[in-house]
Amino acid sequence: MIRVDFAFDARDRLRTACDVIRKHYLRGRRVIVYLNDDRALARFEHLLWGFEPTAFIPHVRAEDPLASTTPVILCHTDPDPSLTQTGSEPAWLINLAVTCPPNSEQFTRILEIVSDEHKDKEAARNRWRMYQSKGYDLHAHSLQR
Repeated sequence: MIRVDFAFDARDRLRTACDVIRKHYLRGRRVIVYLNDDRALARFEHLLWGFEPTAFIPHVRAEDPLASTTPVILCHTDPDPSLTQTGSEPAWLINLAVTCPPNSEQFTRILEIVSDEHKDKEAARNRWRMYQSKGYDLHAHSLQR
């Protein structure tokens, strides 16, 4: 069954995503970041390079020739199914788009990071309902505890 975790009340959604990606990278887990706007993905990639002076998170775009061997993949189109499995554990998908990612059934774990902004929470509610209609296992967590 596909599990979707919603992390609510992020003070800075993209910075929180960077922190989460770093934790997954340090655990040796592959992460695919989906953001359907290429310009927004470029801004996020820039943030990922410099969100912390001493952090290094190897990442490439999905279309890069090194994508199959790089732990963090950034994509603005449907992720290549071959990129979701490396080693013994399937990749996690971090969705930074306002809509559900395409082909979400390719993943066993999806993470949604939601800020405390009204517009972001409303979009998250819509994604929750969409995932729910697909029968996914949904979990909500507050980041402010």
